[in-house]
Amino acid sequence: MEEQLFHMPLLGDTFPELKVQTTHGQMNIPGDFKGKWFVLFSHPADFTPVCTTEFVAFQKRYEEFKNLNCGLIGMSVDQVFSHIKWVEWIKEKLGVEIEYPIIAANDAIALTLGMLHPGKGTNTVRAVFIVDPAGKVRLIMYYPQEIGRNMDEIVRAVKALQISEKQGAVPAGWPHNELIKDRIIVPPPKDVKSAKERLEDKNFECFDWWFCHKPLK
Repeated sequence: MEEQLFHMPLLGDTFPELKVQTTHGQMNIPGDFKGKWFVLFSHPADFTPVCTTEFVAFQKRYEEFKNLNCGLIGMSVDQVFSHIKWVEWIKEKLGVEIEYPIIAANDAIALTLGMLHPGKGTNTVRAVFIVDPAGKVRLIMYYPQEIGRNMDEIVRAVKALQISEKQGAVPAGWPHNELIKDRIIVPPPKDVKSAKERLEDKNFECFDWWFCHKPLK
């Protein structure tokens, strides 16, 4: 029997077409999110403490993602009835209603997205995919089962990706960078003439011709 090979999506790839069962019914991804950003995140298992804290944390930021034209969708290899019961438990015990869908994935889907790491057991790792309105993968993060994610960093990443598309690169820790705060990095010049002109350009502030920045619009 020929071994089936899986190619996990890489940055810049089109997110693979998936027809999935979720707590909101059957969905097609990325098709159902066409024209908007979305964050797909996996978790190791329902009814586990770290995953529960993550789902509550994502829900607490649901409106913030929504205001960024960004959908949220969770995923694990648990069956959909387990997801439904867990969501009910979170609402009843913690007073938080999970508004985003949760995918009931099979192993083939998890393998396609690189979420099954043999060295970390049989559950999916904590993966994060940020996908743009054209269905292109723009950011990927993987966390081990024992480390919960920082949701504020995921919100920041979506904001930064959206801003970088229109204005330029953002610095470390944006918008609170130690050197240039929330300002935008100007792409470096590509020839000697432009490098000399860059330092004279009043639209930018520069440490040197290769490191200039401008105000965030």
